[in-house]
Amino acid sequence: MTTALYLPEENIDMIAATSVLQQQAADIRTKTINWASYMQSQMISDEDYRAISTLDKSRAAYLAQNSSQVVKTLLNLVSHLSKDSTIQYILVLLDDLLQEDRSRVDLFHDTAGKLKQCIWGPFLNLLNRQDGFIVNMASRILAKFACWGHETMPKSDLNFYLQFLKDQLASNSTSYLQEMAQLAKRTQAILVHTHGLQGNSKDHHGHQYSPNLAQLQQQHQQELVVSANESYRQVSNSSEQAHQQEAKCVIPNNEYIQSVARCLQMMLRVDEYRFAFVGVDGISTLIRILSTRVNFQVQYQLIFCLWVLTFNPLLAAKMNKFSVIPILADILSDCAKEKVTRIILAVFRNLIEKPEDTSVAKDHCIAMVQCKVLKQLSILEQRRFDDEDITADVEYLSEKLQNSVQDLSSYDEYATEVRSGRLEWSPVHKSAKFWRENAQRLNEKNYELLRILVHLLETSKDAIILSVACFDIGEYVRHYPRGKHVLEQLGGKQIVMQHLGHEDPNVRYEALLAVQKLMVHNWEYLGKQLEKENENQKQGAAPIAGKA
Repeated sequence: MTTALYLPEENIDMIAATSVLQQQAADIRTKTINWASYMQSQMISDEDYRAISTLDKSRAAYLAQNSSQVVKTLLNLVSHLSKDSTIQYILVLLDDLLQEDRSRVDLFHDTAGKLKQCIWGPFLNLLNRQDGFIVNMASRILAKFACWGHETMPKSDLNFYLQFLKDQLASNSTSYLQEMAQLAKRTQAILVHTHGLQGNSKDHHGHQYSPNLAQLQQQHQQELVVSANESYRQVSNSSEQAHQQEAKCVIPNNEYIQSVARCLQMMLRVDEYRFAFVGVDGISTLIRILSTRVNFQVQYQLIFCLWVLTFNPLLAAKMNKFSVIPILADILSDCAKEKVTRIILAVFRNLIEKPEDTSVAKDHCIAMVQCKVLKQLSILEQRRFDDEDITADVEYLSEKLQNSVQDLSSYDEYATEVRSGRLEWSPVHKSAKFWRENAQRLNEKNYELLRILVHLLETSKDAIILSVACFDIGEYVRHYPRGKHVLEQLGGKQIVMQHLGHEDPNVRYEALLAVQKLMVHNWEYLGKQLEKENENQKQGAAPIAGKA
């Protein structure tokens, strides 16, 4: 029996009433398939012809008396027919049967077992089809088979299916963002046209010019990033007829990413499937998409996936290694939708409550403080919410984070900042006392923090992060006697020197200081060695003089 986390079904919202996919399904239900022609051409058996023809006319009555035959026929048709319109019809019919009564999932499993047929194979094969509707309907049926019955999906099929969902999320989000960029360009062109006509001045070529154009363009592009559909409505107010067809290209991909996310929401309710999803590097994909500006509905669905993952204590303990807290903190500070706020707070609460190791929960609290979550909680406390869960979570998180701040040492604060990868000029970096007392602690856990600083220097494009990383490495070398040797072993010296030619003057300056500290440290070390040698020579000479 699958062990699904109990959640109200409305939280999943498997089929939104207004979704494009559901509208397509409604159109397909009105179509009629000529089953007789399939039988006459011997593409289906007489038995399957009678079953599907009767099922079309009186579904409930026939299914109640001939459930095994219905299952057998539908599996046969899905496996052996290939025409898109026919497969679409069968998938809609099958999905409707499962949606009407979940217990029919076990009926399919049991009947397939008796017939010695694989229930997964025919639908997994459909995931390779070109038709988007077929792919997404097959995916949804697979999710229901995997989550609503007593049988779990076999491991090999599970890995294939979860990899498919992950890849679909990535590709659909990329396509969605590309369409958003194209829409932004079209908006810019429309703004140039519409607002330019209202301007009173002309440039030296005689073209109309609006002094507020740049501001208007920036404002519109920011709005575009929030929601493609909302943005299109703004554009279409200016030129509705001319761009009506272009709106249609935005909606389907947006809908498909939501359909894929709904399947994943279902799958991750089952604990056995969660580790498999982590195994295909699924969390990284969710975080990568959330770090881009997808619309709030996709944000909600993907954060929902993270939420159900955090109900597993082991996964909750490892979650922030994927930078979940910084990404969700950013979304929390920007989001205006209550449902997104609610699900983020629920994730944060689980990250504190679920880990069995209290030190992990403490680290998560510190990370939230570092990411300015306390500030957002204080803002949320001033708002009124109809949802009592939000109020309860805000109170819980505020209490936990306030307690963690009181216990927070300067080194804990520094370590959390470094692990987050979001370096800034916080007071701890410039504190000479901090470096005198803690420079050697950068060697802990196999030089974990030092390795992170070197990695940030190698990969980050942010000038502030690069500047702070150079400064910290310089302070480490200055206050730890073997710092230069350790840094060379980690390859950090060469990376610091590469930033001497960085385009940003602040990065160049901090890199130069770090290199100077490396060199000064080297001379100081040689100086100390010479002093020791001189002292040894004097000590060695003294006894001889005494005897004389």
